[in-house]
Amino acid sequence: MNLWGIDLGGTKIEGVVIDPSRPDCAVVRLRVPTEQQLGYDHIVAQVAKLVGLLETASSSRRPATIGIGTPGTIDPLTQVLKNSNTTCLNGRKLGIDLSATLGVDACLANDANCFALAEAKIGAARDRSVVFGVILGTGVGGGVVVNGHIIGGVHGIAGEWGHNPMRGEHEPCYCGRSGCVETVISGPALERYYGRQSGQSIELREIVRRAGDADAAALATLSRLQQKFAEAVAAVINILDPDAIVLGGGVGNLDILYTEATRQAVLRHLFNNELHTELLKPALGDSAGVFGAAMLGLQ
Repeated sequence: MNLWGIDLGGTKIEGVVIDPSRPDCAVVRLRVPTEQQLGYDHIVAQVAKLVGLLETASSSRRPATIGIGTPGTIDPLTQVLKNSNTTCLNGRKLGIDLSATLGVDACLANDANCFALAEAKIGAARDRSVVFGVILGTGVGGGVVVNGHIIGGVHGIAGEWGHNPMRGEHEPCYCGRSGCVETVISGPALERYYGRQSGQSIELREIVRRAGDADAAALATLSRLQQKFAEAVAAVINILDPDAIVLGGGVGNLDILYTEATRQAVLRHLFNNELHTELLKPALGDSAGVFGAAMLGLQ
């Protein structure tokens, strides 16, 4: 039977039907807008609408289980969604409500976990035993996959390295603490840093272009990314010691993160005299989240 997955994003909801014998190739792939400004009930209705469209496009009935990747995390004890930047979802029993609305078992996981699962099963980290999947973009998140299975944790927050504090950093974070990794190496954080150095407000892609032209503030911004990323990811390696780390998100596309200089910067913070963990670019691009959601049905 085909696997169905939904990736619930802040601006769009994407659905996919995949053949488990060819999990890297979608049988059907569709999107609808999230329209989160219309509230929680509307988002649930949009998911239901998308599932109906997938039924029509695939000429098949919905399966008994549909995997759904979400912003934020379902608390294993209360079944309430928490830590979502789509704030109207917080405090709601999204999994229970979607199961009732769709008439199937809605299997939910954090979107970073879905990314990590897809890259570990069919992407860049295929055949690695322990994989840490990183989201470096507007926010900073992560997911842990061991032997093909997501490690969620007793609180449902395994892999959330974006809210560990960094030494010497004090910028307030939306989570209520300060100096979190997310306030230092996310895309918006890097843009803010460039603004403080230059007095100009520009997007990260322009900062990268200016670095190529030897703009001092741009070079300082990328150097900060390299050094702070190394410090933050070394802490993860010291605890998890993964075979591979796959870097997703817009910041994760930057070549500077894959250089030997970055590896040496990581090594300076490592409780070991060698670094064997691979730092990998994702193989699945923007497909990883929704493909990983579909694979939740196999978990």
